[in-house]
Amino acid sequence: MHLKKYFIWSTLLSFAGVIFAGYLTGIKLFNQICAFGETCPYFFGYPACYFGLGFFLLLFIISAGSLATKIKSKIPAKMILTISFGGIIFAGNFVVQEFIQMFNVGFKLYGLGLPTCFYGMVFYILIFALSLEALRYKK
Repeated sequence: MHLKKYFIWSTLLSFAGVIFAGYLTGIKLFNQICAFGETCPYFFGYPACYFGLGFFLLLFIISAGSLATKIKSKIPAKMILTISFGGIIFAGNFVVQEFIQMFNVGFKLYGLGLPTCFYGMVFYILIFALSLEALRYKK
């Protein structure tokens, strides 16, 4: 995949992640509850969605900045690859915990069917896969 096309897609996906995690963060911050009737996973005493928002903001800034400045280097793609991999590990950890809890208390569906961490992880996986493809592209 050509870098310009890659940065367009990574910008769009990371922006979608910012909107999603931003919504979750806003609900938690202003209403003191988790969106969609879920239990909130915490990391170092703070809701995980705060960190998810940080990951997605960082991905968006790198992607949009690279697109806006027409960077032709693969260094930003490597940074995005690394950050998205970290996001997969981060969200994946909570997904595993949520699934274990979900099956221990009897299978219950979440407000969106699955835990919101799962959907965040899907965004990270898509960005990671795009980054791998962009880094494989020869030109």
